[in-house]
Amino acid sequence: MHAAPRPPKIPESVLVVIHTPQLEVLLIERADAPGWWQSVTGSKDTLEESLVETCVREVAEETGIAVGTAAVPLAALRDCGLVNVYEIYPRWRARYAPGVTHNTEHVFALEVPAGTRVTLAPREHVAFRWLPWRAAADACFSPSNAEAILHLPRWSSRQAGE
Repeated sequence: MHAAPRPPKIPESVLVVIHTPQLEVLLIERADAPGWWQSVTGSKDTLEESLVETCVREVAEETGIAVGTAAVPLAALRDCGLVNVYEIYPRWRARYAPGVTHNTEHVFALEVPAGTRVTLAPREHVAFRWLPWRAAADACFSPSNAEAILHLPRWSSRQAGE
């Protein structure tokens, strides 16, 4: 028995920078690219799926963190108002429809309590670490991910006076 072929990925995704109030940032290491550290990312599953729904689903799938609970309320997820359009790395282009070369990425930040438990999806990520925001930006392989982390102090509740 063969699995049905997967439909092409939708070239619209989210980047979710997960951080504590102290601006410690969660990075996860890709299983398919050892040494490549990143924040949570993921494409919309359907055209109808909202960006917030994509964030909640991807965070749960990749880290086991349940957004919309008492520990991590939905209000802890912020749309940062930053949109990146970038060329899809050639190694991953086959996942998309023929001719698709660029992705539109919407940046979100998610503040979680220090000590939040992380449970990785082993097929996607093999390790995680919490780093101070500047060190996390330096560790990211993706320039758009690093840029988002560098904006984090402006987006966090600590800086927003909440």
